[in-house]
Amino acid sequence: MSGALAANLLGFGRLLRRAGLPVGPTEVLAGAEALTLVDIGDRRVVRAALRATMVHRHEHAEIFDHAFLIYWRDPEAGQHAAATEAMQGAKPPPKPGPGSRRLAEAMAGHRPPPPPEPPKEERQFDATLTTSASEALRRMDFEAMGATEIAAAKAEIRKLVLPLDARPTRRFRPSAAGRRADLRATLRASLHQGGEILDLRRSERVVRPPPLVVICDISGSMARYAQILLHFLHAVTNERDRVASFLFGTRLTNITRQLRHRDPEAAFEMVSHIVPDWSGGTRIGEALDLFNKQWARRVLGQGAVVLLITDGLERGGPEELARLGAATERLRNSCRRLIWLNPLLRFAGFQPRSQGIRVMLPLVHEHRPVHNIESLRDLVETLSGRAPRPVSGGTR
Repeated sequence: MSGALAANLLGFGRLLRRAGLPVGPTEVLAGAEALTLVDIGDRRVVRAALRATMVHRHEHAEIFDHAFLIYWRDPEAGQHAAATEAMQGAKPPPKPGPGSRRLAEAMAGHRPPPPPEPPKEERQFDATLTTSASEALRRMDFEAMGATEIAAAKAEIRKLVLPLDARPTRRFRPSAAGRRADLRATLRASLHQGGEILDLRRSERVVRPPPLVVICDISGSMARYAQILLHFLHAVTNERDRVASFLFGTRLTNITRQLRHRDPEAAFEMVSHIVPDWSGGTRIGEALDLFNKQWARRVLGQGAVVLLITDGLERGGPEELARLGAATERLRNSCRRLIWLNPLLRFAGFQPRSQGIRVMLPLVHEHRPVHNIESLRDLVETLSGRAPRPVSGGTR
């Protein structure tokens, strides 16, 4: 295989990965090996070979086909804004398909260099437009965003700082102004003074933010929001200690270690390799039950705050709903604060018609929207104690 073809294949793999497909070095190597066995002059054969080695789920086929059509027509397409326009079409439909939207997002990070700096008068005018556009971006629903807005939203989300009220722990540290007499330290110091106690040593409790646990739904109805919120989780995880993150669809996956990687692209690639149920079904009750049994004792100590991100659309009969209620109640009783972040609250006059929502709603401390940047900023304000808690929520 020529060096140019190998480089283009690597670029194609990166494009698919940014579009949300679990494509890593293994898939790229398999694709390269497949191309050595087929006629690379036949476009249809090449597409079939790469699709067989790089696509593992039926719902990813549309995204792959869009990416193949654009990228292999011009391997530099990812570096031009025109590629996004070509993929979406001159007159995009009102509701673009998920494949087009996700591929557009993947290409959004590759734009031409910015134009030369405008004169002072133009800069002042552009600043006004930028402020207005920024306000509109903060209020725009993640689901309605195009490629450009998503790229800008991710950059804004990574700037958010999530403060939590510091809580006293069981540990103490030496402090001259401490209220607690430290007899052990006092006696230890007296050994250097002939056994005579000349000074009473004191200590104070160590105060630190409580642990933060995030449990995020990645089922089909939540995948779009989860994809963007992962950037928020990555920023929070790298900003503070004692953060644990979990994803669930039909199974529960701990992604805490993967999100610790400083490079977002590398972190999300590692996540894609261990999460097999992205954009699939959902079993909220089963996932919460598993969390309570396997992880609660490890991560919910010292007044932990839990962010549960889901639309609450549990599909199941009475047995599944009973399990959901029991698991949610146990989770609430195991933490200091259970905050349910629900994108469905973006609708004016929201009513809990789903059985799953009706089961969960009385069992959480707070019920908040999470559908745009503004809702995340409100969450940050509330957790820092600078804003009132919402009325919507549970009984506590």
